[in-house]
Amino acid sequence: MKYTIEADIDRPLEKVIALFPNPENYKYWQTGLESIELIEGAPGATGARSRLKFKMGKKDMEIMETITLSNLPEVHTITYESKLMRNIVKSEFSPIGQNKTKCVSHQELQFKGFFRLMGLFFPGAFKKQSKKYLQDFKTFAESKATTD
Repeated sequence: MKYTIEADIDRPLEKVIALFPNPENYKYWQTGLESIELIEGAPGATGARSRLKFKMGKKDMEIMETITLSNLPEVHTITYESKLMRNIVKSEFSPIGQNKTKCVSHQELQFKGFFRLMGLFFPGAFKKQSKKYLQDFKTFAESKATTD
């Protein structure tokens, strides 16, 4: 399943891309994130691999994150992989004037095993979650305007 979402962020491009790849900031927009463990590489850089642990309701979930390309501000591509699915997220950033940034997120979800049925019957749930994370990132980035 593939889809694209986008948001206009009321912050200059350089400020947005300073916040985005930093794993220390994930907790501000990835609801349920409990911990990040860097396995290899430099945080936020191409080749970095991390183990992310989430609490989703009553369920614990572990996801491996691999940054496959970090060439900001143009593109930042991450692959998230669990036992149930793989999600390839390609984020692109571009300025809209001096104080606004457009973030376009291309998502490609590949489901494994029985979870393929979830993708078939509930595709809107995955897109809704992606939109929520992007909206939460937008809110976080814009709130940083008052602190710097």
